[in-house]
Amino acid sequence: MTAATKIRASAKDGVTEVRVLMQHDMENGRRKDEAGNVIPAWYITEIKAQHNGKTVLEGQFGTSVSKNPYLIFRFKGGAAGDKITLSWLDNRGETRSDEVAIS
Repeated sequence: MTAATKIRASAKDGVTEVRVLMQHDMENGRRKDEAGNVIPAWYITEIKAQHNGKTVLEGQFGTSVSKNPYLIFRFKGGAAGDKITLSWLDNRGETRSDEVAIS
């Protein structure tokens, strides 16, 4: 399993900005190790962000996304203390979900 997802969320003038750093190797399945063996594909396929249980962002990733993806998005609404939850699923079936309060 990977390290915790780092999330920062702040609200200003009715808009919430969320910054996310997802700790994941994101292997595309085409690289080779030092012995010349292909490194198996391992990458995030789906992400979902929720604000107090309501989905504000859904997306799909593929093999072209770099290691430890960094994502910034904004949505209308949100106030200090509200919860932002980000979850993802990778092609091996592993999932991760992390939560932060808006500042």
